[in-house]
Amino acid sequence: MNAPVIQDYYGRVLQGSQDLKTSACCTPDDMPAHVKALLSNVHEEVLARYYGCGLIAPEKLDGARVLDLGCGSGRDVYALAQLVGPEGQVVGVDFTEAQLTVARAHQAWHRERFGHARSNVRFLEGDIEALQRLDLEPASFDVIVSNCVVNLAGDKRAVLEGAFRLLKPGGEFYFSDVYADRRLPEAVRSDPVLLGECLGGALYWHDFLDLAKAAGFADPRLVEDRTLTVEDPELARRLGQARFWSATYRLFKVEGLETVCEDYGQAVVYRGGAPFSPDLFVLDAHHRIERGRIFPVCGNTWRMLKESRFAPFFDFVGDFSTHYGVFEGCGTATPFASAAASAAAPCC
Repeated sequence: MNAPVIQDYYGRVLQGSQDLKTSACCTPDDMPAHVKALLSNVHEEVLARYYGCGLIAPEKLDGARVLDLGCGSGRDVYALAQLVGPEGQVVGVDFTEAQLTVARAHQAWHRERFGHARSNVRFLEGDIEALQRLDLEPASFDVIVSNCVVNLAGDKRAVLEGAFRLLKPGGEFYFSDVYADRRLPEAVRSDPVLLGECLGGALYWHDFLDLAKAAGFADPRLVEDRTLTVEDPELARRLGQARFWSATYRLFKVEGLETVCEDYGQAVVYRGGAPFSPDLFVLDAHHRIERGRIFPVCGNTWRMLKESRFAPFFDFVGDFSTHYGVFEGCGTATPFASAAASAAAPCC
């Protein structure tokens, strides 16, 4: 991570979200009502120093231990602290002292606001590229989140590997970040303003998928995305024709996931009951599962649900005894040119 540049930009240059020059580090206005309610309980100074790009409030966090990578002034930490409740814990890690000073200054205020007997949040100063140097036990977190910070890291693979190491089996890394439609030139990647605005460090989306799989997250799942705009003409000129998106991914630490969605004739039935999801459970952009409906799934999705904290909300149909090939509609098809013709025109 280009520490001096990033620390200066977030500790001195930016005094509030109004100082941003692009829409990269801005959360969309159409957030769910329950998220708005959580944020209404966060101190105004913490909110003013927020520079995230998404909403990182995954389902079913009560009692969970959560780690926020690049927590900044603590907006998401304090929002998540309400979801995990007094029996859970949220740990925030950041390396910008000025941001952590704001976060820690309001720790007691939030404890009282939430009605907790003791604070359920903790802030650590450290580099997310070197999580092994912090006093964090391997396989000790149920969920890890991050909001528009991985792009700031120079060694993104180290961040992903560190997250994998700290997650419990069945845990997930749920995070928002910025991605590009191409590999960016050095002039863009080293520009201090573009770096600070979360564009210069954006990964080419395909490189991200490769890095995630290499770190152990075999089947990254896209949850949602939005196109980013650059209104400043000078910044737009420096970026050239590159296009950018803010996207939320969930990466499960489930051993043995396959790199392609395979069909074993399985299905799930959502029982309901997941917080804020009474009738519809959204796993990712391609899995919107209605309550009570038999929903065919690939082997990976079946295992993500069965071996994670979501298992109590589902009934599971099938096993892995029979393989039927690639799961239809997953984006992968039989590579042989004759396959489609054979299916359409069987021999007499």
